[in-house]
Amino acid sequence: MRTPLVAGNWKMNGSRDANRALLSSLKDRLGAIQGVDVAVCPPAVYLPEIAESLSGSAIAVGAQDCSDEASGAFTGELAGSMLAEVGCRYVIVGHSERRERQNESSAWVASKFVAAQAAGLTPILCVGEQKADRESGRTELVVSEQLDAVLDAAGVEAFDRAVIAYEPVWAIGTGLTATPEQAQEVHAFIRNRVAGRDPRVAAELRILYGGSMKADNAAGLLALDDIDGGLIGGASLDAEAFTAIVRAAGERVGA
Repeated sequence: MRTPLVAGNWKMNGSRDANRALLSSLKDRLGAIQGVDVAVCPPAVYLPEIAESLSGSAIAVGAQDCSDEASGAFTGELAGSMLAEVGCRYVIVGHSERRERQNESSAWVASKFVAAQAAGLTPILCVGEQKADRESGRTELVVSEQLDAVLDAAGVEAFDRAVIAYEPVWAIGTGLTATPEQAQEVHAFIRNRVAGRDPRVAAELRILYGGSMKADNAAGLLALDDIDGGLIGGASLDAEAFTAIVRAAGERVGA
């Protein structure tokens, strides 16, 4: 059985005081959780101190982005090796906000995925469609284009050391949420797409749901066959809500 992963994407939120309070509460609440992998992905400026604070705990640390370059004249960029050196295990690549605001193409995201793995990081590859894509029946076309770019660049075996997060963009911060059936349909499509390259890799691949998973809808989503955890936005800033999601993931495996 695939071990669920619940990863909190803090986005551009946090302060030293708020971070200390949140992490202290999470460590207390999640100390006895078993059978679920947990990670937090804070803004880059806080990564070293958060990694130090979580050292020895069950909570891993991830970054929200990385460069596709190993080093050089790339002002403002952070290499995967730098993130690994300060204690990161995971890195999000291809988040919808970066695809839109920073114009990150699927080819660029694929290069970041490859660079992250070369640095020893586990990429959390985000794929998903806009509202117009959903309404025009283009969901599978969009998701397959984003996914295939990475499969072609890295090879299917690379997904032995990676995670996918499906994020319906229309359900992030809009008040809308994909139904469990809608989410499961796309998760199954993603797994089948990977299975077309290698059934074993697909069977073991963790696919997270990233469309506004919250404490009150987590259990229903996580009960589905192809949903292996969540990439959590706003709820990851609330220790009680985030813990509830982790516990729901634990119940999936009887933890």
